[in-house]
Amino acid sequence: MTTIAAGAEFDRQVHNLVKLEDSATAEQLRSLVAPLRDLATELGSVTCEPDTGRLPFVLVVTRQVVPIEQMMPRTTVHGKTKPGFVDRSFEPGSLERFVATGETGLSDDQTAYLLLDVERGEEFCGAVPRDAMNTIRTRGRTPITIEEGIAVITQFPEVLAKNKCFSLGGSRSGDRRVPALWISQHTPKLGWCWEGNPHTWLGMASAGGRRTTT
Repeated sequence: MTTIAAGAEFDRQVHNLVKLEDSATAEQLRSLVAPLRDLATELGSVTCEPDTGRLPFVLVVTRQVVPIEQMMPRTTVHGKTKPGFVDRSFEPGSLERFVATGETGLSDDQTAYLLLDVERGEEFCGAVPRDAMNTIRTRGRTPITIEEGIAVITQFPEVLAKNKCFSLGGSRSGDRRVPALWISQHTPKLGWCWEGNPHTWLGMASAGGRRTTT
């Protein structure tokens, strides 16, 4: 558990976001997310607990800026170096159909924002994903999207742990599939599971809210 000024934590996350980019792209990303810093600093001091799967905020950049297929290889399991990947179970063209649900409040042209009050959701390990999502909604929270899940493990690799992986019910494609992040061959994998099939190692991540500058 670490307590840090929210502004400093925001700066750390920006550094992680741009560190693998060329100088021109890095500057474009910094300019894009810069207006969000004021929203972060309003949080004051924040406590990060990645080992317990609880985070005060995460900086999210959507597929409108960086394609998901480029996001995943920038993720790793904590302490490892092998890059993450998108599973082949996503048939060609299907990943694009997994979009943010209406309950997230995100528009199709959203580019960057803060995801607030994040929970990994391991309490839902072994639960039917459909039931887990319903429980989350009754608490006034929302499941998180694919981009949000990738942002979480990019900024806090410790969150994705053995037997504490998580589904991303905030992105759906109109069928029974629910995307999820888990560990495969010692690296993060973006795949999917059926909404009616429980897994003992797969929970349901959620957030308390989102903040944008628009």
